[in-house]
Amino acid sequence: MPYRGRLAPSPTGYLHVGHAITFWQAQERARAAGGELVLRIEDLDPHRCRAEFREAMAEDLQWFGICWDAGPDVGGPHAPYVQSERTARYRAAWDELRARGFIYPCLCSRRDVVTAAGAPHGDTDEPVYPKTCRPAAGTVSPAEEPTGANWRFRVPDGETLGFMDGRLGEQTAVAGRDFGDFVIWRRDDVPSYQLAVAVDDAAMRISEVVRGADLLMSTFRQLLIYRALSLEPPAFYHTALLTDVTGRRLAKRDAALSLRALRATGVTPDDLRRQHL
Repeated sequence: MPYRGRLAPSPTGYLHVGHAITFWQAQERARAAGGELVLRIEDLDPHRCRAEFREAMAEDLQWFGICWDAGPDVGGPHAPYVQSERTARYRAAWDELRARGFIYPCLCSRRDVVTAAGAPHGDTDEPVYPKTCRPAAGTVSPAEEPTGANWRFRVPDGETLGFMDGRLGEQTAVAGRDFGDFVIWRRDDVPSYQLAVAVDDAAMRISEVVRGADLLMSTFRQLLIYRALSLEPPAFYHTALLTDVTGRRLAKRDAALSLRALRATGVTPDDLRRQHL
């Protein structure tokens, strides 16, 4: 399959230098392979996504020197390239997963899960779900709508999953130990990140996903979704994370390191690339 990479920013804040460096690496890998780069806006969270952040994203990416071959502004063969316009595809995946007994409704709150698991919620991942609402194996829920509950994917306990990362080499995790049953549809009728990106990357024929190492554990969850839906997974390349002076991973709350703020100080894209690449 021809190389096709993707940029998948979420308009929940201004892009910071860590995003820019990851996206630059995605662009460079696509260029080196003579392939294409897709821009997809991941705007499923209605409470956090804002129009002004989406507008700023495109401007900041272009200022940093990043170009794309398909996306909301230029179109392409796998449009639409905005996740909030693709919910019918996610719902079709939910229907299939429910009918085949891969998912079940869960009424536990986030606090319930953290308390029962006996572990704090980490900055980059989540505690293992304690199976409070998990039904017997093979159970197919009679629910015809996903609303009103968090729908979880039943992981195959004890199975070792693995993939070859383009930067980090062989990666493995044990389902049920390193990660548990995970949410694929939220009770407020929003598909989860795990489901949406797996469905979209397959539909858009993404051949390699380049993203930050904070999403490494999500890869194992998505591999299970690909398998359950009989979809071919892409290759993966997880980039090193940028940190602040204290060693804390950069986040959108770090306004001083946003591309907007840095640009205002006179910093150039070349300056940032020399410093962080």
